[in-house]
Amino acid sequence: MAAGIWSGARSRLLLDAVPWGNFPRGDDVRKAVHLLQTGEDPSRATDVLGGLCANDSRAAAALAVPFLIRIATDAHHSHRAAALAVLSDPARARHFGVASRDELLLHRTDPRRHAPDDYDDYGVEVTGYPAGWSVAAARAAITAESPVLLPLLNDADRTIRIDTAYALATAADADHKVRAALATRFATEHDAIVRAALLLATAEITRTHAHPPAVRWIGERWQDRTEPPEVRLAAAIGWLCLTNEPVPRDLHQTIDTCTTDERAHAMDALPWMNVAAGSGETGLRRCIRCMLHPEEPEPWDNPWALSI
Repeated sequence: MAAGIWSGARSRLLLDAVPWGNFPRGDDVRKAVHLLQTGEDPSRATDVLGGLCANDSRAAAALAVPFLIRIATDAHHSHRAAALAVLSDPARARHFGVASRDELLLHRTDPRRHAPDDYDDYGVEVTGYPAGWSVAAARAAITAESPVLLPLLNDADRTIRIDTAYALATAADADHKVRAALATRFATEHDAIVRAALLLATAEITRTHAHPPAVRWIGERWQDRTEPPEVRLAAAIGWLCLTNEPVPRDLHQTIDTCTTDERAHAMDALPWMNVAAGSGETGLRRCIRCMLHPEEPEPWDNPWALSI
């Protein structure tokens, strides 16, 4: 349904023509999209949309995705970055703070389930709606319009390039067109944080659509000393999520060498790291702890942990 709405949105379908009232908090989502469209209160709009997804209530937010894509791809819209930043939130059925090898980069609700994505086993949202419906609808809309999102990988604004990679990572990519576009941009991208985003997006797509050459390529990136530390760290995290292999000593050394407090904070500009953060930990530090030292307690369980 959400994918189908896009053709109407492109032909100036009125926002009010969507049956928002059939979905919990639907009217709030309609108002949020309107605020973004008109530029009246973009911060409030993104808070509403992001908050619903964080609270496991994505159904109405999924219907907003086609409208958000339209705003994000309008080069003249003053709030395109705000729309782009939240449009893929409904496409990921996972909780904030997730940072383990089993769960990071996985859009499913339960990492133990490896069945094909028919979206029937995702459980239900807090509203009672099928969680799989929301995720499938949002991903279908992004997949359908990936051709209009792909050019944003070349945008002059680095934040747009990062958030575009984050959104495209949720697209179905059976023909590898998105993955190829990410690789093409990676080859010419000079910003280390954006390169890390392109790599994590490739890893997320590869987790959904297995592709051994991509896994090997990601593994080569964390071993490549000519790559910026941010890229090597992103590659290490991506490789850990894509394999079940024991952690090599060289990977431990790479992470120890490349990780600094300054870099950990800088990498929170990556949406994957930002949503993994929690309890005083940056996303990078949390991923390292959960992936390499899963036996360590959560910070709130550790009375000696210092908040920052």
